[in-house]
Amino acid sequence: MVQLYLRDLVGTVTRPVKELKGFQKVFLKKGETHTIEFTLTEKDLRFYNSELKFVSEPGDFKVFVGTNSVNVLEAPFALN
Repeated sequence: MVQLYLRDLVGTVTRPVKELKGFQKVFLKKGETHTIEFTLTEKDLRFYNSELKFVSEPGDFKVFVGTNSVNVLEAPFALN
């Protein structure tokens, strides 16, 4: 299984360090490889703010991809 997590580095509301945003189950034979693609949109970055509105905020984020929440590769990105 491949899992995708996001982290909002600076938000107006405290959110989880790693928020699961997607996963795909893949069965591989020994030595086999497979490319997995995830598509993130602005909607994936939305959350309920202190006024209970479902919003996204510009800022810096990290994306994490791995077979679990601990052993991941990570990369930064920004929402403008």
